[in-house]
Parts: sequence; C-alpha cells; structure tokens
Amino acid sequence: MIEEKMPAPEFTLPDANGNMVSLSDFRGKKIVLYFYPRDNTPGCTRQACAFAADYNKFSEKGVVVIGISKDSETSHQKFAAKFNLPFILLSDTNLDAIQKYGVWQEKKLYGKVSMGVVRTTFIIDEQGNIEKVMKKVKPDTNAQDILKYLES
Repeated sequence: MIEEKMPAPEFTLPDANGNMVSLSDFRGKKIVLYFYPRDNTPGCTRQACAFAADYNKFSEKGVVVIGISKDSETSHQKFAAKFNLPFILLSDTNLDAIQKYGVWQEKKLYGKVSMGVVRTTFIIDEQGNIEKVMKKVKPDTNAQDILKYLES
C-alpha cells in the first residue's frame, strides 16, 4: 500500500500520442497524479473537465497534472479532443502503474463484485515522494480539493 512520505513508484507509459512518459521526467516539479476508471464515463468526464477548468491554476503553481486509466492511447486521444483536456493522459493497459499504486481493487456495483480502478489521487513532491494520498475522491470536487490543499 502506498503511503505518504514513501518514494512514488516509477513508471513509463504511453501518452495519448504514443510518446513514452516516465514519472522521473517531472523530477523537480510537484505532480498531481490521478487514477480514474474509464474515459467518457459520467464521473470520469466530470473529474477530467474539473481539472481542465482549473488547469491554469495548477500551471501557475508549477504543478503537473497527469491522469492514468487502463484505456488505450486512441481512447485517450478522443477523450482529450472531445473535452479539450490540456493535461497529460497516460494509457496503462497492462495495469503496471495501476497495480504499483494499489488502485486496482475489488469494487461493488449494484451487488456485483468486480476488479477495477478505484478513483485515487496522489500528490507527489519535487523530490519524487508521495506528499498526499486522496482515496475514493469525488469527481466533482477533486481538482478544487487539491487546489485548497496546495494553498494551505
């Protein structure tokens, strides 16, 4: 289980354009790393659009926003284009980072149990350590909650 003050697990994943992106590429910058279940679903769309709406505030603070799901690069491309998402979306079809960060968990929906990504956000400091873990975040308030945390 990932906890605050631990080194953030390293990963290298493709972005929506097929470029390989590593966590270590952003050493020296604060990172908001959020894991979400699926492109184009209601909650995930609201969460992504909230990050997009506040993207300039994150940029002004020098904070990099990265979203990760198990969707394909093509899915991310369409999702980003459809909702004009200005931040990085990474494709983790093999569940590499998703499992390293412990967000692949058992979920219950309408009494049915299945495995899936539990919506979780990690704030990673400039040295590459986990500064804050936000579990089971609400899609509508996640971006604002992070900005409030960063300002405190």
